[in-house]
Amino acid sequence: MKGFDPKAFKKGKLAGVLGLGRSGQSVARLLLKKGYKVLGSDSRPKAELSVALKGLPKAVKWEWSGHSERLLKCKFVVKSPGIKPDLPIFKLLAGKGIPVFSELEIALAFSKAKAVVAITGTNGKSTTTQLTWEIFKAGLPRGRAALLGGNIGIPISTTAPASKPKDVLVIECSSYQLEDSSYFEPRASAILNITADHLDHHGSMAAYLEAKAKVFREQGPGDACVFNADDPTVYKMSRQCPSERLYFGTKGPQIHAWEEKGKLHFKLPGAKKETVLIPPKLPGRHNLENAMAAGLLALARGIKPAAISKAFKTFKGVEHRIEPSGTVRGIAAVNDSKATNVDSTMVALKAFEPGGKRLLLILGGLHKGFPYTPLKPWIEKTVKGILTIGSAARRIEEDLSGLVPIFPCGTIETAVDTGLRIGEKGDTLLLSPACASFDQFRDFEDRGRRFKALVAAAAKAK
Repeated sequence: MKGFDPKAFKKGKLAGVLGLGRSGQSVARLLLKKGYKVLGSDSRPKAELSVALKGLPKAVKWEWSGHSERLLKCKFVVKSPGIKPDLPIFKLLAGKGIPVFSELEIALAFSKAKAVVAITGTNGKSTTTQLTWEIFKAGLPRGRAALLGGNIGIPISTTAPASKPKDVLVIECSSYQLEDSSYFEPRASAILNITADHLDHHGSMAAYLEAKAKVFREQGPGDACVFNADDPTVYKMSRQCPSERLYFGTKGPQIHAWEEKGKLHFKLPGAKKETVLIPPKLPGRHNLENAMAAGLLALARGIKPAAISKAFKTFKGVEHRIEPSGTVRGIAAVNDSKATNVDSTMVALKAFEPGGKRLLLILGGLHKGFPYTPLKPWIEKTVKGILTIGSAARRIEEDLSGLVPIFPCGTIETAVDTGLRIGEKGDTLLLSPACASFDQFRDFEDRGRRFKALVAAAAKAK
């Protein structure tokens, strides 16, 4: 069987959903709407889950504190992103011949739109996905819509079933979503960069790379995949791609998008002339790369340069990624809560390098198993003080001691208060934690919004 086929699974049969977070609840609603009985299964205790599932239809039955053998009565099971693949329940399901699908596969099975554009990578996914969506919105003719979903915070099982045949789905894909999707065939895709991340989940770098490669594995003639030619790991992966390969990076004979004198140049294979565009007004080299990837994806699907230019001019970035968040007594606040790993924080520090040592950097949260020492060169160039929060604070203080003053703060409330108290006019208070958020917050969005609320309150009280 190639992917989920609704015709193969009769309505009225029991479908299981492992994990009842945002995407799990969304796919449960979708399956219920399509006529299936639904059993949800989650590892959280009943009291916590009861609060989280308040808006879920009562027709969805659910269990808590683990995954029981009740799931063995299901016709098929949907695995939510992030659930580890080595749980005992998966062996039991396999032994019974019960297929397991991803939320992504289920969503696309009920989508009328066949044109899918998918973006993955370790960092920059959300910015590139949002920008790509803005370009398609500007460039598609009347009667066709661009729909946004996936890891960007909008479950694709909410977006895809509402599509029309000529619409385009623009999807941010995490390694978790791709790992679970055996038959995913986007018409255009992109791998922005690869650094070690989520190895606690995938188990090895090889498994992480294999998950990312699924963004192009099922592509064929007429499809295209965009690769970062300056990333050695990504470039090596590109050799396995069966579709047309498009590259962005440093100018060269096999490069299809590059930056030159502050402008972005595009030239697809077979094109007679270059397309030259002014990039979005966002800080950092990484945002030029994000724009190159988005531009190539759009050109590969026939979007006109004028639409790309229009989107570049109006694009302001995404929430929680180097997001300007107000000023207090001349100290600028920037929310980079989406920086949940060391490499993402490094990208932010590089973006502020031209300003010199004017950063007060909030670091910390839930440790992800990697050292913080790679940040040292960039901290020496850009940071005047580090404010630590969360359970990773002691490890951060050990790895980065002796570089700049470190202020153990514990909570984000104390960090914001301390940063605004010791900062001077012209400084920047930067939340770029290099850690996951789950020790103190619901998710990185919750952390970022809390930071912005604290800054807004301080600005009002000044």
